[in-house]
Amino acid sequence: MGIELQNHQSHHEEAGPTEEPISRWLINTPEPPSMWQELAGYIRTNVLAKKKHRRNNTKNSSSNPVYSCLKSVFPILSWGRQYKLNFFKKDLMAGLTLASLCIPQSIGYANLAGLDPEYGLYTSVVPPLIYSTMGTSRELAIGPVAVVSLLLSSMVRDIQDPVTDPIAYRKIVFTVTFFAGALGFLVDFLSHAALVGFMAGAAIVIGLQQLKGLFGLSHFTNKTDVVSVVSSVFHSLHHPWQPLNFVIGSAFLIFILLARFIGKRNKKLFWIPAMAPLISVVLATLIVYLTNAETRGVKIVKHIKPGFNQLSVNQLQFKSPHLGQIAKIGLISAIIALTEAIAVGRSFATIKGYRLDGNKEMMAMGFMNIAGSLSSCYVATGSFSRTAVNFSAGCETVVSNIVMAITVMISLEVLTRFLYFTPTAILASIILSALPGLIDVSSALHIWKLDKLDFLVLIAAFFGVLFASVEIGLLLAVGISFARIMLSSIRPNIEALGRLSKTDIFGDINQYPMANKTPGLLTLRISSPLLCFANANFIRDRILNSVREVEEEENEQEVTKENGLQVVILDMSYVMGVDTSGVVALEELHQELASNDIRLVVASPRWRVLHKWKRAKLDEKLKSENIYMTVGEAVDVYVRARSTSHDLC
Repeated sequence: MGIELQNHQSHHEEAGPTEEPISRWLINTPEPPSMWQELAGYIRTNVLAKKKHRRNNTKNSSSNPVYSCLKSVFPILSWGRQYKLNFFKKDLMAGLTLASLCIPQSIGYANLAGLDPEYGLYTSVVPPLIYSTMGTSRELAIGPVAVVSLLLSSMVRDIQDPVTDPIAYRKIVFTVTFFAGALGFLVDFLSHAALVGFMAGAAIVIGLQQLKGLFGLSHFTNKTDVVSVVSSVFHSLHHPWQPLNFVIGSAFLIFILLARFIGKRNKKLFWIPAMAPLISVVLATLIVYLTNAETRGVKIVKHIKPGFNQLSVNQLQFKSPHLGQIAKIGLISAIIALTEAIAVGRSFATIKGYRLDGNKEMMAMGFMNIAGSLSSCYVATGSFSRTAVNFSAGCETVVSNIVMAITVMISLEVLTRFLYFTPTAILASIILSALPGLIDVSSALHIWKLDKLDFLVLIAAFFGVLFASVEIGLLLAVGISFARIMLSSIRPNIEALGRLSKTDIFGDINQYPMANKTPGLLTLRISSPLLCFANANFIRDRILNSVREVEEEENEQEVTKENGLQVVILDMSYVMGVDTSGVVALEELHQELASNDIRLVVASPRWRVLHKWKRAKLDEKLKSENIYMTVGEAVDVYVRARSTSHDLC
C-alpha cells in the first residue's frame, strides 16, 4: 500500500488556512536578479560607498556625489578630518623610528633584487605615500621586502642578466611592477598555509644567498635552489676571499641580534632593535672610511645616485617580446605582495580592534605599485618586521608612513654620498637579521594539528622553493590548494540525516548517532555549493547507491513493501547553484526512483536553483507537492500521510 500524492493534496486542502504548507510560498517566489542587476548592486553597495549611511554626516558629502565617491576610494578624506595633534606626535616618532630601519633594509633589499641601492630607497617613498591615502591599515609599513626581492631577482634574471645589461634588467623590473599593480586588483587566492611554507623556504634561500656578501665572494651562482647555492658557497671558498668582510658582517650581525634580544626582553626599549641596523651602517661605513678598508679587499656599495625618484614611464617595456613572461612574473609578485600585506595588516588590526577592508587594500596595493612603476620603484608591499616596529613605536595612523617617506626623501638628497663606503657585508647582516621573523614555526605546528592537507600545501611550498625554484614552490602550493577545492566540489559528501529527539533539527547520523530515522523515509543532504557538470553524475549515483543499500537492508530484515522505503527527501539547503547537467541529473534521479515506486521530495531549494527548475519545467515533473521549504515540513507531511493511510486501512 503506497502513499498517493492525492492523499497529500486533499489532506492540505482539508487542513484549512491555519495549516497551509509554507512550501507554497516557495513555489511562488519572484525571479532572482540577473547577473547585470547583481553587478550593479555590488558596485552600488561596495564601490559607491553606501551613500545612505553618509547623508547625515555633512552637507558636503550628502549633496556632492563626487566627494562621496572620492571618500570611498581615499579613506584619508574620512579619518583626516578627525586627525588630532597628539596623534601626530606619536606618528612622527613612529615614522622616524621606521625610517631608521627602512633606509638600511631598502638598500639591502635592492641589492637582493639585483638593482642599484637607490631603487630600494625610491620604493620607500612613492608607494608609502600612495598607500597612506588609500589604505585602511593604520600600522602597515610599506616598502621593499626580502621575499619579493628574491622572487624578482630569480625570475627576471631568466629574461635578462643584470650584470650584462643592468639598464634592460631595470626596465623589465619596472614593467613587472606595473603588471603587479594592475593584476593586484584580481588576485587573492594564496592560502595561509602556502604563505607560511613559501616564506620559510624563501627565508632559508635568502639567508644562504647572503653568504656571498658576508664572505665577500666574487664567484656565486644565480640560481635560488638550496643545492646550487650551497654548492656555489663551497666552490667559492676555494678561491681567494677577504676575511675582513666576514669579520665586519658577523660582528654587526651579532650586534643587531643582541639589540633585538634586548628589545624583546623589555618592550619599552623597542627603539634599540629599530635603530640597530642604521647604527650598524653608520659605524661600519665610518670604520671602512677611516681605515681605508676597501683597499684591503672589503667590498663596498660605492656610488648611490643622489636626488628624488625619476620618472620611468618611458622605460616600461609593453612591446617586449617577453611581455607574456613579464606579465606572469607580475602576477606571481602580486599574489605574494597582496597576501603578505593583508595577512600582516589583519593581524595588527585585530590587536587594535578594528576591521581591515580587503577590497580597499587590494585597490591601494594595486594603485601604489602602478604609481611606483612610473616613478622608478619596484614591487612594494607591507613588511612584517617594519610593521611590528611601527606598532611598537606607538603609531596611530598611516601618517607614520608619510613621515618615513619624507625622511627617506631627505636621505636621498643628503646621505647618499656618505653611503659610498658602506660595506656590502653589513647589508648582508641586516638582511640575515630580518630572516628569522619569516620562519613561523608556531604557525606550521598549528597547521599540522589543525589540518593535515593544509600542512601538505605548506610542505609543498617550502620544499618547492628550497629545492626547485620560487616559481615551482608557488605553483605546487597553489596547485594542491586548487586540487583540494576541486576534489571537494567534484566528490562532495552525501549525508544521511536523522531527527534529533524532541527537536526540529536534522543532523548527519554519523555525527549524531542518537538521531532518529523515520521508517519508510530516507533523508539525504548534498554537501556541495554547486550541482553542476563536474559532480552531477557522481551525486546522482551516490543517492541511488544509498537507496540500494537501504533496500538491501530491508530485504535482509524481510520488511514488507508497504513498510519499506517509499520517499527520498533531498535536502538542498547547501546547493547555491545548478547548471544544465545538474537539472538533467535530478530529472534522471526522479525517473529512476519513480520506476521503483519511490517518491523524490526536495527540501530547502535555494532561490536560483528553484528558478532554474522552473525554466527547465522540472518543478512540473516533481510537482509542487514534492517541494518543501524545510526538511522538517517534508517529514511531518509524510508522517501524517502515512498515519492517515494506516487509519484508512
